[in-house]
Amino acid sequence: MAYNFSPLKTRVKEIEEWLVGEYSSIRTGRATPALLDSVNVESYGARTPLKHVGSITIEDPRTLRVTLWDKTQVKAAESAIASANLGVSAVADGMTIRVTFPELTAEKRKLLNKLAGEKLEEAKITLRKEREKTWNDIQAKEKEGGMSEDDKFRNKDELQKIIDEATAKFAEHSERKETEILQ
Repeated sequence: MAYNFSPLKTRVKEIEEWLVGEYSSIRTGRATPALLDSVNVESYGARTPLKHVGSITIEDPRTLRVTLWDKTQVKAAESAIASANLGVSAVADGMTIRVTFPELTAEKRKLLNKLAGEKLEEAKITLRKEREKTWNDIQAKEKEGGMSEDDKFRNKDELQKIIDEATAKFAEHSERKETEILQ
């Protein structure tokens, strides 16, 4: 009997998306609008994501420009970016805010590389837990008589194949981010 691996595959995809999201929030010296995703602005009494009160564009490799739709939000957005501790400087000029990314030092690059490694390890740990949960489910089905011992080991091989593919994808994302950080 073939085991239904679709919940595992869905979970693996979620873990990969989480890892990619975490990597996009790691600043690498290049301007990326994703870095400002975590910034929330006090807008008319509510905390609103920055991207909901203006548009974010890349001006040059180390500068973002935030164009706000409401001129009264400029000061609130500028202070929200400053208080987010992203290691960038924000300067308001009219209806826009220029966000400048400073050049990364060698020490900061090592720290970012270490952080990227920690995120990879978190993803791997979560993946191992999912593998363990699925393997326990396969063993339980075999004990209940829902599958033969041969099917159990075939399913174990399929499970390991899925996990190996996911680990390889995670490593690819990690290597790409490491290259980006070190450049």
